[in-house]
Amino acid sequence: MRSNEVLGFIFAGTLDDKIPELAASRTTASVPIGGKYRLIDFVLSNMSNSGVNNVGIVAKSNFLSLTDHVGSGSAYDLSKRRSNLTLLTPYGGKSFSNYVETIYNMHGYVEHCREEYVLIEPGNVVTNFDYNALFDFHSKHDADITFVYKKTTVPAGYDRPITLDVDESGRVNQIFVKPENTAAEEVNFMYGSLLVKKELLMNEIRKALSLNQLDIKRVIQNTVDNARVYAYENKGYTAFISSINAYFDFNMDLMKKDVRDALFNPKRPIYTKVRDDAPSRYGLASRVKNSIIAQGCVIDGEVENCVISKGVYVGKGAKLCNCIVMQDTKIGNDTNLNYVIIDKDVEIKDGRSLMGFDSYPIYIAKKSVV
Repeated sequence: MRSNEVLGFIFAGTLDDKIPELAASRTTASVPIGGKYRLIDFVLSNMSNSGVNNVGIVAKSNFLSLTDHVGSGSAYDLSKRRSNLTLLTPYGGKSFSNYVETIYNMHGYVEHCREEYVLIEPGNVVTNFDYNALFDFHSKHDADITFVYKKTTVPAGYDRPITLDVDESGRVNQIFVKPENTAAEEVNFMYGSLLVKKELLMNEIRKALSLNQLDIKRVIQNTVDNARVYAYENKGYTAFISSINAYFDFNMDLMKKDVRDALFNPKRPIYTKVRDDAPSRYGLASRVKNSIIAQGCVIDGEVENCVISKGVYVGKGAKLCNCIVMQDTKIGNDTNLNYVIIDKDVEIKDGRSLMGFDSYPIYIAKKSVV
């Protein structure tokens, strides 16, 4: 199998309802992360680095931010003559849980594409993954479907998780939906990434609709009996943004060198939309420790264990600890913030104090004035 035989298909609104604060004005895939990236940057970069040059992004609503960020796909090298990035919006269906109806409503787009295989990805997963290894595995085993899984406990936020029983060869013997005792046990967690033959995918979707079987997880379970189903393990660092706590924890994880090394591999770079800003400036009384500071910031206060996005101003005497601050936010003088997530274009006035906890960070909505 060659990578140019694969159509990328990304569901941008995966688990929108689990991060309602962050997804109130945007879809999950366009949530800012790590100071300068969006969630979708990781999956788009993985596809581009692996040679998948035709990608469709399915978004239900609040897709203006997503459209502005991905643009024509030039940042991901997906706007060349033989490359294409398509935003498929809106679509029928009430929620992203109804994948059967969603994919069927896109059947014209899917069937028009020349690719033989479809690579389906969720929009809430952060990982640096080489799809070429997946393609080789799929071809070697002459598989009809190959799921990608992670050996882990099921993350919070997945109400009906899918786990796999996999033999030594990678063949899937059984698929479980919402098995018992997954909260504490390490399982083969299938997080929504799969490679499938396009013809098989559309046949199963049409069959499910004719039987009024709209639960995609039941459709997936049924494939074990009539198709060659395999599973490929993702052994790299993987974060699932399935709750506000998971979002906070991942950003804090970025302060660890081994996590940054795993995600930002120079051989498989992560691309994003470029915003030209001047270098960040640090005042004489500023103090920064163990933090990620993007360009275009002015730091006159103290910052520790924080992720600071582009264009943020931190006033004199301000103390920020364990905070995530999104772009163009202004934090006044003599403020004291601890365990706070601050969205874009927020103004924190002088002398304010806000404190959450590591298990319950405070969230300040976009364009708020505190």
